[in-house]
Amino acid sequence: MITLEHVGITFNQNTPDENKALKDISLSIHKGDFITVIGSNGAGKSTLLNLIAGTLPTTTGKILMQKEDGTLHDITREPEYKRALYIGRIFQNPLLGTAGKMRLEDNMMICYKKGWKGLRISLNNKMRTQFKEQLATLNMGLENRLNDNVNLLSGGQRQALTLLMAVMSKPSLLLLDEHTAALDPENAHLVMELTKKFAKDYGLTVMMITHNMQHALEYGNRLLMMDAGEIILDISREEKEQLTMDTLVQRFKQIKQHTIVNDQMLLQ
Repeated sequence: MITLEHVGITFNQNTPDENKALKDISLSIHKGDFITVIGSNGAGKSTLLNLIAGTLPTTTGKILMQKEDGTLHDITREPEYKRALYIGRIFQNPLLGTAGKMRLEDNMMICYKKGWKGLRISLNNKMRTQFKEQLATLNMGLENRLNDNVNLLSGGQRQALTLLMAVMSKPSLLLLDEHTAALDPENAHLVMELTKKFAKDYGLTVMMITHNMQHALEYGNRLLMMDAGEIILDISREEKEQLTMDTLVQRFKQIKQHTIVNDQMLLQ
């Protein structure tokens, strides 16, 4: 669905501070993939998502997108606001995905319009009923709070709402940048289970950064490990199902000849 061909990003090019943040990345993201991405701080994980989303421009290489008719289009220079029509993204901070001073139903309406392909549509009782049904799937009682401003919700509620809104906009690809890292364990587990459910129910294509190795192994059908701007492991579902955290760490050490320095990656 999306293919990266020999993509690289270099910051401060041709200066003493030159930094090759991504190095010759080639990657194919297939429709229906749920890819977990791990690596220590500075490995290039968020930079990779920024590149796919169009937040950062490539220095080398190109990005191709397969359209619904099967044709490939070069989107390397396509700006972020255009890619946002088919690439959704959720960040670590649960406050970033919603408008806190707007009512819950107005937040949902904005995302509904993003995915709407027909004529103009306005908020009405039929839409409110639909929103209530969708919110009920979160099991948080939010279906009874349509008129509340979103800034009255907890961080876990806002991140779950952000996830639901992202799904409502029907993205071709959903990018998750440590979207549970700022939540307490209970809410983190809830949002992860919702992520798994929505990915299955809606046939989403997902790419998720996590510092939690257990999450990387437990969720999804594919695992990428990054280090120093490179993808050093691309593990399929069959191989992933046989891995443990210990064997994954050993694979890393065999390839890079040093240990994983970020202790957060070892948290269960």
